[in-house]
Amino acid sequence: MKTEETQSVRLLRVGERVRHVLSEILARGDVHDEVLASHMISVTEVRMSPDLKHATVFVKPLLGGDEDEVLAALKKNVRYLRGEVSKRVNTKYAAALKFLLDESFDEGGKIDTLLRDPKVAQDLGEE
Repeated sequence: MKTEETQSVRLLRVGERVRHVLSEILARGDVHDEVLASHMISVTEVRMSPDLKHATVFVKPLLGGDEDEVLAALKKNVRYLRGEVSKRVNTKYAAALKFLLDESFDEGGKIDTLLRDPKVAQDLGEE
């Protein structure tokens, strides 16, 4: 019997497997695309839909450069990537891949900057 907890664990496990496969494909340069070959890309997270038919893939080009160009190249090669993921991850369906930029690093940097602001620091000081 599938409980909500076992279902969510399965989603996390499959998402992590998809993340590893995509990271390996991109690191090895298996995709014949000049943009992808010239950038190191980190696959930071993959979120699977409950039916495992859709995967939202969060990526971040290392050094933060050419994000739009890298995202466009990933979208252009989505059919190849989907096929490779399907071969290497044992699921009933080949998940549709949707690539998005991971903004969490940028948000973390903004929060860090705010916390270091002298006006905020005085409120956080020792009482």
